[in-house]
Amino acid sequence: MSTVAQIMTKRPKSIGPKVSIASAAKTMRQARVGSLLIKKGKQFVGIVTDTDIVRRAVASGKPLGKLTVEKIMTAPVCTIEGSEAIDDAQSMMADLGVRHLGVSKNGEIIGVISVRDVLSFYKRYAQSKISAEISYEEPKITQD
Repeated sequence: MSTVAQIMTKRPKSIGPKVSIASAAKTMRQARVGSLLIKKGKQFVGIVTDTDIVRRAVASGKPLGKLTVEKIMTAPVCTIEGSEAIDDAQSMMADLGVRHLGVSKNGEIIGVISVRDVLSFYKRYAQSKISAEISYEEPKITQD
């Protein structure tokens, strides 16, 4: 059984709560990620996603250089234990209506898993199953 910890992003990117939305968006683009954890001191206090930026900041019409991520972040971070099955992460995301989950170990966030991570896993899994089935097909007998 594959676990969440096996496909999560380790050492997730984080920013402080007073960072502007514009700066957060630039950080996401440079890091090629769709979410940033919000860290206050040593604690992760929230998460901001590309969807949050569009729906809660851009759509509000407020200046993105002045609006901070703490105003639009989701808090607390929805988490799943790294030892859980990937199917459980998929179900949890669907039930909560989120695309990112913090991955925890002993109550501490150690990574992030996204819908994209889950889709990539299932794609690789399906391809390996198809390859295995093709290689085990019985040879066709032809008559000359």
